[in-house]
Amino acid sequence: MEPLSFKVKKLQAPTDISVDFSLQLVGSLPVHSLTTMPVLPWIVAEIRRLSMPSSMEDPSTSQIRLYVSPASLRCGLDTGKSQQWDPLICSSLFEYKPQSVHKLIHNSHDPSYFACLIKDGAVNQQSICYVFRAADQTKVPEIISSIRQAGKIARQEEFQNNLSDVEDPFSKKFEVLFCGRVTVAHKNAPPALIDECIEKFNHVSCTKKLEFNSLSQQRETANNSGGLSFSDKLRSVFQPLVSEEEEKRPIRKSYSQPGLRSFSFKRDFQDGSCRSNSFASSFDETETSLNLKRQLSYGHNVVQPTDIAGNRTMLFTIGQSEVYLISPDTKKVALEKSFKEISFCSQGIRHVDHFGFICRESSGNGDCYFVCYVFQCTDEALVDEIMMTLKQAFTVAAVQQTSKAQLQLCEGCPMQCLHKLCEKIEGLHPSKAKLELQKHLTTLNNQEQASLFEQVQKLRPRNDQKENELIISVLRNMYEEKQKDHVHIWEAKQASQSSGETTGNEMPSSAPRFRLDMLKSKAKRSLTESLESILSRGSKTKGSLENSGSVDLDSSLSSTLSSTSKEPSVCEKEGPLPPETPAKTNGSVGDLSSDPVSHPIEQPDKLPQQGFRRRANTLSHLPIECQESLEPVETSPSILQRKLMRYHSVSTETPHKRNDYESKQSQLDVGNDTPVRTRRHSWRQQIFLRVATPQKGCDSPSRYDDYSELGDLPPRSPLEPVCEDGPFGPVKEDRKRTTRELRELWQKAILQQILLLRMEKENQKLQASENDLLNRRLKLDYEEITPCLKDVTLVWEKMLSTPGRSKTKTDMETIHSAVGQGVPRHHRGEIWKFLAEQYHLKHQFPSKQQPKDTPYKELLKQLTSQQHAILIDLGRTFPTHPYFSAQLGAGQLSLYNILKAYSLLDPEVGYCQGLSFVAGVLLLHMTEEDAFKMLKFLMFDMGLRKQYRPDMTILQIQMYQLSRLLHDYHRDLYNHLEEHEIGPSLYAAPWFLTMFASQFPLGFVARVFDMLFLQGSEVIFKVALSLLGSHKPLILQHENLETIVDFIKSILPNLGLVQMEKTINQVFEMDIAKQLQAYEVEYHVLQDELIDSSLNDNQRMDKLEKANTSLRKQNFDLLEELQVANGKIQNLEATVEILLNNECKLKQSILTLELERKALLQTVEDLHVQTGSPGGKHLLTRQECMDAN
Repeated sequence: MEPLSFKVKKLQAPTDISVDFSLQLVGSLPVHSLTTMPVLPWIVAEIRRLSMPSSMEDPSTSQIRLYVSPASLRCGLDTGKSQQWDPLICSSLFEYKPQSVHKLIHNSHDPSYFACLIKDGAVNQQSICYVFRAADQTKVPEIISSIRQAGKIARQEEFQNNLSDVEDPFSKKFEVLFCGRVTVAHKNAPPALIDECIEKFNHVSCTKKLEFNSLSQQRETANNSGGLSFSDKLRSVFQPLVSEEEEKRPIRKSYSQPGLRSFSFKRDFQDGSCRSNSFASSFDETETSLNLKRQLSYGHNVVQPTDIAGNRTMLFTIGQSEVYLISPDTKKVALEKSFKEISFCSQGIRHVDHFGFICRESSGNGDCYFVCYVFQCTDEALVDEIMMTLKQAFTVAAVQQTSKAQLQLCEGCPMQCLHKLCEKIEGLHPSKAKLELQKHLTTLNNQEQASLFEQVQKLRPRNDQKENELIISVLRNMYEEKQKDHVHIWEAKQASQSSGETTGNEMPSSAPRFRLDMLKSKAKRSLTESLESILSRGSKTKGSLENSGSVDLDSSLSSTLSSTSKEPSVCEKEGPLPPETPAKTNGSVGDLSSDPVSHPIEQPDKLPQQGFRRRANTLSHLPIECQESLEPVETSPSILQRKLMRYHSVSTETPHKRNDYESKQSQLDVGNDTPVRTRRHSWRQQIFLRVATPQKGCDSPSRYDDYSELGDLPPRSPLEPVCEDGPFGPVKEDRKRTTRELRELWQKAILQQILLLRMEKENQKLQASENDLLNRRLKLDYEEITPCLKDVTLVWEKMLSTPGRSKTKTDMETIHSAVGQGVPRHHRGEIWKFLAEQYHLKHQFPSKQQPKDTPYKELLKQLTSQQHAILIDLGRTFPTHPYFSAQLGAGQLSLYNILKAYSLLDPEVGYCQGLSFVAGVLLLHMTEEDAFKMLKFLMFDMGLRKQYRPDMTILQIQMYQLSRLLHDYHRDLYNHLEEHEIGPSLYAAPWFLTMFASQFPLGFVARVFDMLFLQGSEVIFKVALSLLGSHKPLILQHENLETIVDFIKSILPNLGLVQMEKTINQVFEMDIAKQLQAYEVEYHVLQDELIDSSLNDNQRMDKLEKANTSLRKQNFDLLEELQVANGKIQNLEATVEILLNNECKLKQSILTLELERKALLQTVEDLHVQTGSPGGKHLLTRQECMDAN
């Protein structure tokens, strides 16, 4: 047959193609899934041969129409009419997905034929090859390109669908407490290992605590005595970055292990970002890693618990093939281990809420040891779930690995042998291909040869080409049957390794023996065929084509032998092979390189003495120049042999007549770790070189490199300037420094160190500020609704910069006006905190239900029982925002911390869907801890927590209030919704639970939060009423439930900026506080009436009696309170009466004193008049002045 070639023509087709072609289906044939491209042309020829009788009888039966689209590749009978395919009318011959087309082939000698190989049923290792024929051969490239384009589009769509289906790259996430790690002696351990590790952790913790107490007592004694050691002074100078809190806190010494963290985790730690002291100490690679290696080298069992005072909570994530440990505190991956590295998982026996696993670690010197990591969960049920998830993940990963390995080929695969044969004869003349096939048939046993000869002779081929096609067909069927029972090389190795581990030093199993026998037979067969080819080469004509064919055969046979000898068997690993092993004959270079210490160094001056023909130039057998000696050189095994290099010596002696001692000495020098030296010259040649190429300068060190091996330097050249002090410049005299100089050097070093530390601090601050700025820009990535003018921004900045603003009341009218004019986006977080402070100043008495004042950092150290619900909602909260889009990124981890802390702070509410959006909006405008405080303010002070309670009673009241508002303000819209049975819970429940954040743009939601902090929860009713009222005409146009709800949920949130601003302005003008209170009372009355109507007379009487008893009790309590109040009033009235009497008495005393004073003044005046003296006048004047004063 003519050789088939593969042509590809690029088609510029649109992304959505759907075309059909009228073709003739020549035939199909099931083939093995490992069929390669060189085998396909022979399969096509076999299909054409098998289909000839049927096509000659009735050619019309094979006319089909091929439909190509990204959805499917379908083949149906061609009815002759070009119409749309209908499954009820047309019958389909086959239908596959376009991505199932594995290979396409086009015959260049007969362009009207083409074939496609479709993978169908990878489980039973079967594929199907279809051959088509086109009436117009120019259409074939277009058909092939259409199929390729459809497959490409289908693969892209499948990939995108897989990404959308997977919520995040991790399959399961759990919150755990990381307890610590312990080095163990073996990869497997007893079930009680976890309990033993916990006891060791407790023991180490107690020991560390006692050591810390004793150390603190010593420090106190030293401080009281006023002494400070020299080491303390140095520590204070060279470690200024350690804070006092860190110094006082009992930090356990952590022994970091190499290879513990992922590369990205190490790089993040080296970036200078802020580190958490709670967990970084457990994974920081400091000098303690040297202690760990030293203890491991001595066989010590290293126990390393985590710091109890720090945040030990981790997110234990189980992926498809790896296990991750992510710290929500540091926002980094703390541990990353693949399933291959984990050898043991177990749950505690006495401590049922603990679990752990053993994984392999590598030390710096290449050795491996095993480490057990221990974790704690909230309860036993969570541990059981983690263990079950790990078991399922391990099982799925093993199945996937096995399925991937099924389609791999090894050197011993029968299908690989067929591939090499077809690859060798591709493009050869039929007669030469027949000769190659005959050579290949000699490798079969007698029974297989007889069976093949019998099948070929039955069909009586007309020429060599037909005979070759029949032989390939029979060989293909034979090799496919062999492939079913074939055991791959790596599977045999795994079986031998597992048997070797169990039997120890016993005799190897049957698998290695079988492997050894196979290597022997292949080597003997290759040697026999190579000798036969050499003998037959002389009797043939020496044409260029024949020579090339023999070279190809020889190279392929040698490559087969070399490939088999390249992988040593288990016998070679465990011990030396017997002398008859073919892998050790003929001086194989590959075997020589595998053991460089036990083989001699080649002598370059020895001539090769070959007993056989030259080996082919393959990857593992390069052309060799000599025959290696069988006597090894006695060298030390610790000395590494370097690559053999020939060093020329230019001397007066003949190089080839040097004594043996000198050559041996040079070989020893080469074997040692001495640097490679330059060529050695005699002193005459050195003088000649200096004269011929004079060098400038006398202080170049490279000029004297050649003299380093000589005892004395040669005489100088007359052209070289004389240096009196030596060839390398003047020699400085070594003298001992004085105490003053040493002190100055120390001071200079200390000052430089302090300067470097200060610069490092400043660089860290700059880096942190830059990161904070980028983070803020990323958070505030949304479009502003109401643009804030510069004057309004100045007003806000003035209010925010008021000294003591948390204790100073601001005029509410001013705040209300400023909020109405706009809130600057970059100040929004601070403004919300300012509004919360003003609320607290206005309401001096807090609400009855106030949470415990537990610090935020302490809450983060605990485990929450709401972790599953929180982790599921992380990916659903603002999935398109860049700050929250990264799976388990900084945004999602911060959000998880806030929601977890609130679930621990408020156990009654815990976590409810919708809280994640409220916390997410707060987190976008402020830090993590401030966002938690504002969430607590909204929930407890603003009263939002009522609607998140498990009974959802307040949410039902809110839905009734919204319906009543629609009934009173928009009666026609209310009637339209009631006509289609659309209640507020169908569309308004997310508005109340998420504060419009789940459906509306962030700019609009931010304005809603501005008013929420100012006016309270009634803002949600105002916004909802304004939205529905402004879109009333559009809602009334829809006439069924689906379209109305879809409009309110999908179209209504996509408002324009003008409409949004109009809605916000309407909200500021509305006042519905009294209506909301009335509707709430109305709801309770209606609820009581509904309950009363459902009761009978006896139940109603009992209820009334209970209510009467309760009212009587309340009446008695009120009477007691009234009596107490009356007694207080009487006491106060008596006190007031006494005070009034005292006041009257004091008034009378004042009047008496004033009359007495007037009388005295009159007497004095009369006396002055009677005397009439100037001194008296002067005295009177002085008296008047005194009276005036």
